[in-house]
Amino acid sequence: MTDLNQEKCVACRRDSPHVTQEEIDELLPQVSDWSLVEEDGIKKLDRPFRFANFEAALEFTNRVGELAEEEGHHPRLITEWGSVKVTWWTHKIKNLHRNDFVMAAKSDLVYAALS
Repeated sequence: MTDLNQEKCVACRRDSPHVTQEEIDELLPQVSDWSLVEEDGIKKLDRPFRFANFEAALEFTNRVGELAEEEGHHPRLITEWGSVKVTWWTHKIKNLHRNDFVMAAKSDLVYAALS
């Protein structure tokens, strides 16, 4: 099995399949610091990241933003003093796709590199 953080995002269309519950059960333990949440009936991956100050939080935000641009897959990022909340879901399908788990794993790598 390939590490999620080594995979690339695949382009999604509106009819792309979302992950099944079985796939969620397999993938979620691989990004164990992330929570599965539901907002307005849409499943999402959510994780708060903690930092010593605003500057570190902003650096993380910028690096995740750069990664999102490279992969063509974009999260919700909420940056505050000492914290960044990242939420991944696939906007086109209004649900979770494997891409979201890939990007969660890549976000974890960015965080580890800054810690």
